[in-house]
Amino acid sequence: MTSTSLPLTHPALLRTSNLIGQAWSAAHTGHRLDVTNPATNTVFACVPDSDARDASQATDAAAAAFPAWSRRTARDRAQIIKRWHALILEHQEDLARIISTEQGKPIKEARGEVLYGASYVEWFAEEATRISGEIVAESVPGRKMLVLKEPVGVVAAITPWNFPLAMIARKIAPALAAGCTVVAKPAEDTPLTALALVYLAQQAGLPAGVLNIVTASRAKTPAVVDAWLADSRVRKITFTGSTPVGKHLARESAGTLKKLSLELGGNAPFIVFDDADIDAAVDGLMASKFRNGGQTCVCPNRVYVQAGVHDYFVARLSQRVAALQVGPATEDASQIGPMINARAVEKIARHVADAVAKGAVVMTGGERVRLADGPHYYAPTVLTNATPQMALSCEETFGPVAAVFRFTDEAEVIRDANDTPFGLAAYFYSNDVRRIWRVAQALETGIVGVNEGAIASEAAPFGGVKESGYGREGSRHGLDDYMHTKYICQGLLG
Repeated sequence: MTSTSLPLTHPALLRTSNLIGQAWSAAHTGHRLDVTNPATNTVFACVPDSDARDASQATDAAAAAFPAWSRRTARDRAQIIKRWHALILEHQEDLARIISTEQGKPIKEARGEVLYGASYVEWFAEEATRISGEIVAESVPGRKMLVLKEPVGVVAAITPWNFPLAMIARKIAPALAAGCTVVAKPAEDTPLTALALVYLAQQAGLPAGVLNIVTASRAKTPAVVDAWLADSRVRKITFTGSTPVGKHLARESAGTLKKLSLELGGNAPFIVFDDADIDAAVDGLMASKFRNGGQTCVCPNRVYVQAGVHDYFVARLSQRVAALQVGPATEDASQIGPMINARAVEKIARHVADAVAKGAVVMTGGERVRLADGPHYYAPTVLTNATPQMALSCEETFGPVAAVFRFTDEAEVIRDANDTPFGLAAYFYSNDVRRIWRVAQALETGIVGVNEGAIASEAAPFGGVKESGYGREGSRHGLDDYMHTKYICQGLLG
């Protein structure tokens, strides 16, 4: 690939090799994986198609680097991570262009993702210097009891395609801050963003072997991940993706009892009560539902609107959704870019067809959009008369489709909102203070947005309950899963 295929101010950001130790290298087999622009459905880059041998070599490098990196002072580690943060901001435009080209995210949103991902890097650089233990009050004279926090060791980070910079940044940054070393595998659809991010970490002065990355196709990913699962030197797996894969990781990591952080599937409800500020609720739904074309794990999948305000809400929402601009991700005017691939578009179309066959009414959208540059577009859509019998009620659509359910009372909607094995995020709008506390506590999710559609922040703990996984990313709690607690008891001090 040449720089003309993806014009960048700094062409060195376009990495098409694995980083193992300090060397950028091909897969040992020489096999390559095509990277496709989802807007045009054309190949524009190739990266290594790695296997178990490459994964093990990455672990070798990370394990060798761990003793020295873990012994460095927290301030020392923080300074390197801060330099990494500065380089990410310096290269924001190039990183956003890579994201848009390989993932299909509108360029304005891609710029926002760079800043969002960078915020985690900065946060954990600062948190590194706040790692502290405690002294326990002595229970026996002449004895001192201390509690220390230590890094767990080598961390394997496995990330999805929908936020190719933010997801890997918020896994790598706390691992490095804690004193861990990392082996990483980005999603096969979007490897270039992760490779660029790792290159910048290397440029910031990260020692050889502290951060390693291998890329692999969908067919070879199981071999890469299984090599890490079987290796006792890998002490933690952090994964964002589907619940079935998360369950596989949990089962297979049991042999070496690794720590796990799993951020898995969601089926988020968005509830609008009749005492809500309806225009604000529409604004909140637009922000939470149509970000990245609906391809987010916290995206509302079921919109419940109380009967008294249902028709007004649907009319306002349909008007806003119909005005969204669909187009190539690299154009500033585009608000909805292409879906990630043909399978994604087919799933959206299947969900809409199933809903219509079972009585849903299409208020706007409801069809594929054929643009000159490619086939992977779907019109932003509003459906009404949604029911629990529809596939979109229990499966994540992962697309720009807002399905509206009508409800009557609070108890009914809480029951329906919780009637899912998932529990990542939930949203609701109400101006009744008593109701706000009742509903916030009753919803079975790890995250609740109250009169707010944009909930993510580096300062807040992100994660779910039930089959949406466990562990938290971000906030002061975000270091916990990368560290273990050591108790030291010293006697004969009397």
